Amino acid sequence: MSDLGRVLRLDARRTALLVAVPVLTVLGTAAACLSLSPAVAYWDNSVVALVNAVRLLGPAAAGLAAWTAVRERPLDYLRDLTARSPATGVLFDLLLLSSAALVSYVVATAVVVAVTLAHAHAGQSHPLGVVSGAGALVLHVVAGYLTGRVAPHRATAVLVLAATSLWAALRIPGMSWWSLLPPAAFSRVQLFTTLRPEVFAVQVLWAAGLTTALILGYVMWATRRFLLVLPLAVALAATVSATLALHRSGGTVAPAQAEPVCRRWPLTVCVHPALREALPQLMAAATPLAARLNGTPGAFTIVEQRPAWMPVTVANGVAAVHLDEDLAPGYASRAVRQISESLKDEGACAAGDGYRALVDAWLLGDEPPAAADTRAGHRFASWTEQRRRDWLRLHFAEYRACALSPRDFRVPRTAESRLYAALDTRPA
Repeated sequence: MSDLGRVLRLDARRTALLVAVPVLTVLGTAAACLSLSPAVAYWDNSVVALVNAVRLLGPAAAGLAAWTAVRERPLDYLRDLTARSPATGVLFDLLLLSSAALVSYVVATAVVVAVTLAHAHAGQSHPLGVVSGAGALVLHVVAGYLTGRVAPHRATAVLVLAATSLWAALRIPGMSWWSLLPPAAFSRVQLFTTLRPEVFAVQVLWAAGLTTALILGYVMWATRRFLLVLPLAVALAATVSATLALHRSGGTVAPAQAEPVCRRWPLTVCVHPALREALPQLMAAATPLAARLNGTPGAFTIVEQRPAWMPVTVANGVAAVHLDEDLAPGYASRAVRQISESLKDEGACAAGDGYRALVDAWLLGDEPPAAADTRAGHRFASWTEQRRRDWLRLHFAEYRACALSPRDFRVPRTAESRLYAALDTRPA
């Protein structure tokens, strides 16, 4: 076996790798899992959690790589015993350290995928997003290691960790296009939207171009082979073009169509497939309201979840609602309350109406409020359920316009008796 082979075997058994793999694995897995929603599994947000984890994993990998470079620099004389290029050992170190970092990244990815599959997952995965995170991680390793080679001082690892941590901390999601430079920071993706793969493709190009430029620059400096200037220029040009593309990206998400999942009895309730677990509670909360509004202009038989940018409406028997994407406690009650609020005439109800609140409490099954006229409240509370429904059919216009008055609560007539009174006739 050649001297170079013995040196490479010695490198492969170095303790730096034994330290790097478990440390980076724990950091990456913890950072990714903390970013995942405990209730909703949306593939886009799983990818976002994994990419955002590199903001913690990258600086740690860069610091360990710099520490390895400084620690192993005194052993360079062993490599000098071979006839190989002085850059060979450095490239092998980068291969080992990058492999160690990628092993930890793969473990974190496997955990995120397993957690997502364990839930009622929806959406589509983005392999380019995973590759983008891997590219940013390798870039950190290369930058940290080469810094340690160029400046082999004890404080270098600490300075590299501090500098890369500061660079990662500047990634504020959604603030500017700078946040898209690796390690990128993405905002949580709302349902009915999806990540744009072209953004990830440009990030891969940016990380690959800069990583290649750093390696070629160091090799050219160490070997004095200036023929590497041309590929170095190409790598820098790719990085610059990727930077300009990120600057013009115009956003990271786009609207996405999602085939809803529905439950069809006694109402038809349809939600985003990632929120299928919400169907039973939403059905239970919406059914009483639908029964009480039956026969009025606000009646509905279908409840549909709509994107956050679309209004909440009740029209043509369809009630459009918004749902909490994390299914926080009380989400079904809040969605049903949106239906009640959408029945208001906003212009006429600007000043508020205590009598409408009295009716709303009945519609939503809440405790009755302290109405302005306690007699009206007691009278309304004394009516049967059927009389209240008949009364609402007759007074729905006043209810919608927040124009109810104590007079409307005085005589609890049914729809039939009110019609006879209006015509001033009586049945035979």
